[in-house]
Amino acid sequence: MNRLLQATGLALLLCLPTVQAADISKGKKLVNDNCMSCHDDSVYTRKDRRVTSMKGLQKQVKRCKLNLGLKWFDDDVNDVVSYLNNKYYKFK
Repeated sequence: MNRLLQATGLALLLCLPTVQAADISKGKKLVNDNCMSCHDDSVYTRKDRRVTSMKGLQKQVKRCKLNLGLKWFDDDVNDVVSYLNNKYYKFK
């Protein structure tokens, strides 16, 4: 019975989608290659910045992706969000 439960548990774990951690260095490269063509990093550090939450940061990165016609996957957006948050915003 114990082996059956262990095997069942292992099978369930193997079926779960894998969560990949954001690649901050890839996010930095994407920002430098794409975002800095429109603005410098002062947009992230000004006192009256529009982005005030993690949700707002995600929305803004997606908006910029669409406006620039970038062919980014969700992982790319997450990498950029993670980089910007780590470097500038520090949202929890």
